[in-house]
Amino acid sequence: MARVRFIGPEPVTVPELGERVVEPDQVVEVPDERYEGYVCQPQTWEAVEEPKSDPVPTPVKKSAAKPQKDEA
Repeated sequence: MARVRFIGPEPVTVPELGERVVEPDQVVEVPDERYEGYVCQPQTWEAVEEPKSDPVPTPVKKSAAKPQKDEA
């Protein structure tokens, strides 16, 4: 989860955070995928901790199938 600070002048209710009331200068956790939706409002929110970048998953190596013996 990413973290942002509310820098508005008075408390606000944030529906996306479960109707949570956020006080001025309070730091809250927001879903990583919604982080940009907060920090794009610099008059209201400031970045505290950016989303953690997910490491690129390592592909699973599968061994080639062994050829079947032809029983003739």
